[in-house]
Amino acid sequence: MVIKVCIASSSGSIAVKKHQQAVVGFLEANRITFQEVDITMEDQRLWMYRNIPKDKQPEKGNPLPPQIFNEDCYCGDYEDFFQSKENDTVLAFLRLNSRPIVKDSEP
Repeated sequence: MVIKVCIASSSGSIAVKKHQQAVVGFLEANRITFQEVDITMEDQRLWMYRNIPKDKQPEKGNPLPPQIFNEDCYCGDYEDFFQSKENDTVLAFLRLNSRPIVKDSEP
């Protein structure tokens, strides 16, 4: 199971940049393995749009990053992530049964 965080490597929005940094920083700090998916590439952006449920699509415009997935299963956007952090339910939000084990590389 791979957590995918859809980000925009080049965004003019300070809010989007801060939200992306908050999600990525949290995952790194908690040693949760994840993959960044750069939606500035058209095929990645289209994948993201197709995999966000219709009821989670904004009324106007396109969904903004960060959008979070567990493999192809949609977890939520920044607001959902933030709420799960506040409620201490991030592992459930990410659909992780238990924290992934990250082994340090030893010589």
